[in-house]
Amino acid sequence: MPVLNRIASYAEEMKGWRRYLHQHPELAFDCHETASWIVQRLREIGVDEIHEGIAKTGIVALIKGRGEGPVIGLRADMDALPIEEMTGAPHASLVKGKMHACGHDGHVTMLLGAAKYLAETRNFAGTVALIFQPAEEDGGGGNVMVQEGVMDRFNVKQVYGIHNAPNVPFGQFLTTPGPLMASVDTAYVKVTGKGGHGATPHETVDPVVAIVAMVQAVQTIIPRNVYALEEAVISVTMIHTGTASNIIPEEGTFAATIRCFKPDVRALLKKRFHEIVEGTATAFGVTATVDYDWGYPATINHDDEAEFAAEVAREVVGADLVDARSNREMGSEDFSYMLEARPGAYLFLGTGPGAGLHHPAFDFNDEAAPVGASFFAKLVERAQPLG
Repeated sequence: MPVLNRIASYAEEMKGWRRYLHQHPELAFDCHETASWIVQRLREIGVDEIHEGIAKTGIVALIKGRGEGPVIGLRADMDALPIEEMTGAPHASLVKGKMHACGHDGHVTMLLGAAKYLAETRNFAGTVALIFQPAEEDGGGGNVMVQEGVMDRFNVKQVYGIHNAPNVPFGQFLTTPGPLMASVDTAYVKVTGKGGHGATPHETVDPVVAIVAMVQAVQTIIPRNVYALEEAVISVTMIHTGTASNIIPEEGTFAATIRCFKPDVRALLKKRFHEIVEGTATAFGVTATVDYDWGYPATINHDDEAEFAAEVAREVVGADLVDARSNREMGSEDFSYMLEARPGAYLFLGTGPGAGLHHPAFDFNDEAAPVGASFFAKLVERAQPLG
C-alpha cells in the first residue's frame, strides 16, 4: 500500500497523538482542551494561520502552497460520545462516561498528519484550509461553522472529509456520487389520557393502548406511502409509560428516528407521521403532541468531486481497494451541511476487524491514520498542482 513515505515516517508520532486524544475525550461544542491541544500541534507543524473559536471550539488553520491558486478544505470532527469505555486498552479514556467511540480521535490525527506533510513540502498551489469541527455527534457543529461563514471567510472552493469504517477491509475506500448517507429527523411524541386503576379501565382514557396503536401505525408509512425503490427508515426506539402493573398511567411518550435521502420523501414522512399520530389520538380519545426535530440533511456527494476523490484514493491504496459506487447507508453525518455549501465529497476508510462505531469496546486502528493522511495530502497535490 503506497502510503507516502514521509507520512509513513510520522506513524509513531501520529499514534501518540491519537492515543492522547483518546484518553481525553470531550463532548459536543465543549472541546476546549481538545482544541487547545490541536492548536499546539498546528504551531509545532508550522501552519501559516490559526483561527480559533469558530462554532465555540472549532478551528480553521491555513497552509499556503508555493503558487497562486484556490482554497481547498479538509475537515475532521473532534468530539466524543457519552459512553463508558470497555476496551481495557492502556490508552483508554481517563474521563468517566466519555470516550472516542466513533474514531474522531483518528480523524483529527489523519488531518494533523496531512498538515505536517503539507506544511513541510508545500508542493501545491493555493491554500489548504484545515477544518477541525466540534459537535458532529450532537449539535450540528458542521452547520454552525457554515452559518458562521467559514466557507466565505476563507474562500473555500471545495471540501472533503473521511470517516473510518470498522469491519470494512483495511485500507479500502468507499464512496459514491450523489447520496451517501441519509438525513435524520427525530420525533418525540407525548400522549395524555386519563389515568386510573387497572381493574376499571372503562373509567380511564388509556394512553398505553393509544401509543401501541400509534407505534404500529407509523410502521405502515414507508410500505404504503413511499415508493418501494426509495430507501427510508422509521424506527421507534423509545417507549416510556407507567409506574405499576395495576395502574393505568395518565400519560406516556415514545420517540422515533426517521431517515431517508430525498427532500420530497423527507417531507412526506413528516406529514404522514403527524397525520397518523393526530388521527390515532382522536380515535382513542387522548391528546398527543409531536415535537418533530428536523435534523441533519442527507450527505450528498458532488459527482465530479466524488469521482476525483476515488481517483486519488486509487493512487494511495490501489484500484482493488476503492469502491467508487458503494452502497449508501442510513447513518447520518453533519458534513452534509458543508457539502450543501460547497462542492466536495465524503469517503469511508476501512480499518479492518473490530467493534463497531458507538460501541463501548470500539478503538480506532492506528495503522489507518497514515493511509487517511496520505489520501488528504495527495488530494491537495492533485487538486491544486504547481504549474
